[in-house]
Amino acid sequence: MQTLEPLQGQVQNRRMRIGQLAQLTATPVDTIRHYEREGLLPAPPRTDAGYRVYGPADAERLHFIRRCRSLDMNLAEVRALLALQGGAHGGEAHALLDEHIGHVSARIAALQELERELRDLRARCKGDEPACVILESLAEPGAELPAKSHVGHSH
Repeated sequence: MQTLEPLQGQVQNRRMRIGQLAQLTATPVDTIRHYEREGLLPAPPRTDAGYRVYGPADAERLHFIRRCRSLDMNLAEVRALLALQGGAHGGEAHALLDEHIGHVSARIAALQELERELRDLRARCKGDEPACVILESLAEPGAELPAKSHVGHSH
């Protein structure tokens, strides 16, 4: 992902269409539209032909959103941080980040438990048995099912 400094030089007083913003920020057009529908990006003005027109502030806001998402923040967290921008809200930002760190820690613990389960399952089979104990174990009717998939987010 690009850093903000090159963006500032490329969009200074520049108006651009959605495809240009997408290219500049390495963000798919559909993602930009999704962020608009979610209210993370304000609805941009449109040309007479109906094309969306973006400016430097939009590119900077999109960069902020993408940076938050790269830190695995959900849209509600991003929305909350966007609302805190431009003011003296350090305590609120710290609290939000602390909560997010807690979510990340919980996911790490869940993934470590998953790893232990998979290693235990793998240890049941030495690889030279005629029938695979792993497949039999997975097919057992009484086998415990996880309450939640390990894929995705815990918050």
